[in-house]
Amino acid sequence: MLGVSSTRRAAVLAIVVCALALTVAVPLRNYVAQQQELAAVTEQQEALAAEVDELSRESARLSDPAVTAAEARSRLGYVAPGETPYVVQLPPDPTAEVEEDPFRDEPWYRRLWRDTTEGPA
Repeated sequence: MLGVSSTRRAAVLAIVVCALALTVAVPLRNYVAQQQELAAVTEQQEALAAEVDELSRESARLSDPAVTAAEARSRLGYVAPGETPYVVQLPPDPTAEVEEDPFRDEPWYRRLWRDTTEGPA
């Protein structure tokens, strides 16, 4: 009888260990998934904080009237009242080859149809 009871004890112990393992497995899996999600969200938050810092610096830089005026002059071609704007146009390069249009003598409607069906040349 001693062998039967120890076998029963081993079976009960195995069942208890399996039940404990199954009981702990789901919360442990959830914990690991949440930790991974937390790490990803933390990394995303750090990236967004760095972007906010960069945009704040850019905003502070652009709030300076001198920078705004310089940007308006360079990018938009604005001039102050009373100034005379000059635009320098360089002459064309004499060594550059001028490409002849092979369809130059073609009527406009044929050219339109060709461009529509084949795409621009």
